Amino acid sequence: MTAQSAHPDLAQGRWFTLTLPEQLGNVGSEYGRALSWKEKGQPQLMQKAFDRMLELLDLTIQDPRWKHRLKEIVRLREEVCRLQEPGDPSAPPLPDLKKYFLQFATLSRKSR
Repeated sequence: MTAQSAHPDLAQGRWFTLTLPEQLGNVGSEYGRALSWKEKGQPQLMQKAFDRMLELLDLTIQDPRWKHRLKEIVRLREEVCRLQEPGDPSAPPLPDLKKYFLQFATLSRKSR
């Protein structure tokens, strides 16, 4: 996490009251913003959304309720970090994580 939290109320405990679909749906929202800013050629705005996304994902990793899913969540973190890599034409394409995150956002809304 960064020295100054972009989500102070979440970092102080509220995040740990959310379900996994709610948490990953929120992570996905920031991922979508970061990807959109990257596609628009706005690196500073992309970085801010990226940092917020990582903060939320790190909070999810810290949540003791998801120990049984920790391997998947940490692997997800590795994949989203590829968003920051410069465009190497020989690198494998980024997976379409928007679809992955959309499933959690949809599940979260259904459970309300």
